[in-house]
Amino acid sequence: MNNGLFFVLIAYTIWGFFPAFFKLLEDVPALEIITHRIIWSFVFLALLLWLKSGLLKLKQSITRKTFGIYALAGVILTINWLTYVWGVNTDQIVQTSLGYFINPLISVLIGVLILKEKLRPLQWLPILLATIGVVYLTITMGSLPWIALVLALTFGFYSFLKKIAPLKSVHGLTIETGVVVIPALVYMFFLYRNEAAQFAAGNHWTTIFLILAGPITALPLIFFAAGTPRVSLVTIGILQYIAPTIQFLIGIFLFHEPFVQAQMIGYGFVWAAVLIFTTEGLMENKHAGRTTR
Repeated sequence: MNNGLFFVLIAYTIWGFFPAFFKLLEDVPALEIITHRIIWSFVFLALLLWLKSGLLKLKQSITRKTFGIYALAGVILTINWLTYVWGVNTDQIVQTSLGYFINPLISVLIGVLILKEKLRPLQWLPILLATIGVVYLTITMGSLPWIALVLALTFGFYSFLKKIAPLKSVHGLTIETGVVVIPALVYMFFLYRNEAAQFAAGNHWTTIFLILAGPITALPLIFFAAGTPRVSLVTIGILQYIAPTIQFLIGIFLFHEPFVQAQMIGYGFVWAAVLIFTTEGLMENKHAGRTTR
């Protein structure tokens, strides 16, 4: 196994076990968790850049356009984090996993609608199947699976912004968290002023886990950035389903979330879409490899 593949596997595996970590903080309001996730991610990343003498280079590389891209990315990422943690800590891990199963298809649609990319005929089928699955879940379960859709849409647009962003992952994430760290600190001040903060309020483990939320957030992104240049996009396309699969299994078997027949049918449409989407990509890549020989 080459180092790139190993790094990407670590990243997706850590993302997969995120629900188990954030469940340790289920007694803490989601907004306070995200506040600490932002603050300690920023501290961790800034310290990492400082140790690597990268802060000056980061300052020199920031332009108005670059800052705008990463500021928007930071806001979108914060919405994604808040939705995810709220979903996990309200016992909806299975639905959060659905969001990341759908995400690659959302990314394809963004490519079509914004970047004017062309879809191959067979690529429309998984998008149709995923749409049927979401509509079916909405009708049978009585509500739109909004957590899954918000996660898929925010991460899809975040991925689009990262596609056009010029900086490396660590530099970019430092700006993204830096943009939202000030409102996060203001909110922390508000919590302390009203004696509502859980941080350093008596439970030492809660305080430790809130601090660890920063490095645990940043580390898989660093591993992912280190591994992706050495791994083919086809391989990444397959490996990206590791995280939601682990999350789904954790929700069902570790936290015993309900999974009724209606969910099984709706998720079945989405899983069929994922299977077709991945298989089509592998076949197209194999065909392209033959034609270039």
